[in-house]
Amino acid sequence: MASSEVKPTRIELINLTRRIRLAKKGLDLLKMKRTSLVMEFFAISRTVKGMRENIRSDMETTLGTVRLAEALSGLVNLERIASMSVDTDANVATKNVMGVRIPTLNVVYHESLLSEIYRAVSIPTVINDSIMKFEKIFKALLEIAEKENSMRKLLREIDRTKRRSNAIENILIPGLAANAKYIRMRLDEMERETFSMLKAVKRNLQARSSQNPGGAA
Repeated sequence: MASSEVKPTRIELINLTRRIRLAKKGLDLLKMKRTSLVMEFFAISRTVKGMRENIRSDMETTLGTVRLAEALSGLVNLERIASMSVDTDANVATKNVMGVRIPTLNVVYHESLLSEIYRAVSIPTVINDSIMKFEKIFKALLEIAEKENSMRKLLREIDRTKRRSNAIENILIPGLAANAKYIRMRLDEMERETFSMLKAVKRNLQARSSQNPGGAA
């Protein structure tokens, strides 16, 4: 708001002072929110980094187990068992983190002939081990995807919060402060003008009184 559009009144000055105080509180809250979001982002980032490193190691071990299963049971038997594997779906829900809607994935397993009991009784141990290892990797990959999606949403919210706090700190508050300063200057100027006018009136009254000491006839 330009200073020329501001009404130089005490009520307007009080309103501006309140707005400045409220804007500063809002700025503090936004900075606290941004700090919390950044901390959450780096916490997830460290977790994802560790999970990725574990998956690389687990994948090498699992592929070795599959090669061993193929050598011991044959490729045809391995493919037959794989065709009996369970189908899965992933349900997506959300949770709230500092106002950010974060997706969460929940794996749903459908019915299958390849149950845990069947696997334990009828399937060679090396193939069952391979299945268990791949299930572990599958769940870890879903969790990584969930967390990386959360990181992207957190980054967008961090950027949005930073822009809002910068706008309040560098535009809104300085503008309100400039208007408040303008009003104070105008009020001081009006007080000086009023004081000067009162002094002039007092001098005129004193001059008239000295010229006509007896008063009106």
